Amino acid sequence: MPTLSVTFYTRPGCHLCDDAKAAMLAWAGPRGFSIALREVNIDEDPAAHERYWVHIPVAMIGEAEAFRHRFDADAFERVSRENAVDRRGEAVMSELADKSCVPCRGGVPPLRGEELAPYLELLRNGWSVVEEHHLANEFKLPDFVSALALVNRIGAIAEAEGHHPDIQLGWGRVGVTIWTHKIDGLTESDFVLAAKIDRLIDAGEGS
Repeated sequence: MPTLSVTFYTRPGCHLCDDAKAAMLAWAGPRGFSIALREVNIDEDPAAHERYWVHIPVAMIGEAEAFRHRFDADAFERVSRENAVDRRGEAVMSELADKSCVPCRGGVPPLRGEELAPYLELLRNGWSVVEEHHLANEFKLPDFVSALALVNRIGAIAEAEGHHPDIQLGWGRVGVTIWTHKIDGLTESDFVLAAKIDRLIDAGEGS
């Protein structure tokens, strides 16, 4: 069953928020989706309060806005089918590597716990989530020249996406660490960048 990681901006006593949440959950089951819901009380998050206080409820699927003010079934379904992933690690609509990294403006909580698993399942080549804070991997190559070539190719992708990992270069190895500095944690864009690096590795471009 496809899983939607939904961040829901709300506040206590918001009847519109309660109605939208109930409608969203009722929508999911009959359409074959499960929802991993994270509720953010904007009264406890200054950045979220500044951005959303006149707009709640606001629902985000990954980094895409699904609706605000009231539940919009058509908009929610469109965004859902673009962003859901299934338990086999297959994209429902699009490959993770085909997406673009989205600049983080702050006020977006980092992915945590069960929200991370569907994204990690999409990656290959040994990526790991470290302390729910960053992605890490180390690639082995036959020599220094090959390792340097991979660093340069990763750097070109990072520049194109405007999202820059930490890279460690050594003889025959390249270490990569990815996280979103703006929120000091992981967002969908970190997994998008990792998937693009996976595509390089799978194509043998690092050797």
